[in-house]
Amino acid sequence: MNYFLKANKNLLTYSLIILFVIPIFGFNFFIGLVGNVLLLLFLIPLLLLILVFMSFNSYKSKINTCSNCGAISLGLSKTCMNCGADLENINNKNQLDKKASASTIDVQAEEIK
Repeated sequence: MNYFLKANKNLLTYSLIILFVIPIFGFNFFIGLVGNVLLLLFLIPLLLLILVFMSFNSYKSKINTCSNCGAISLGLSKTCMNCGADLENINNKNQLDKKASASTIDVQAEEIK
């Protein structure tokens, strides 16, 4: 009998805890506790997925493309690593000097016979 108690110490401990917790707090408490633990097990991966999505969007917004040579940089530097052009001035200059008519495409419809 002594060997059984040593080998199954965890089983005996959890059984005694359950036998004392259920009559004192009630069966509803036990069901609520198990339900909350299961809810946490499903919500923690969802929370981690949301955090990964937010960090990916933050990383994506910091990526700059040099208009002079087309090199991609992370946005921590103010100059292009390839050509040495100023990334801030090139991006601002291209956005402000561009005419709206240069960005639109005229499409003419033709009848196919």
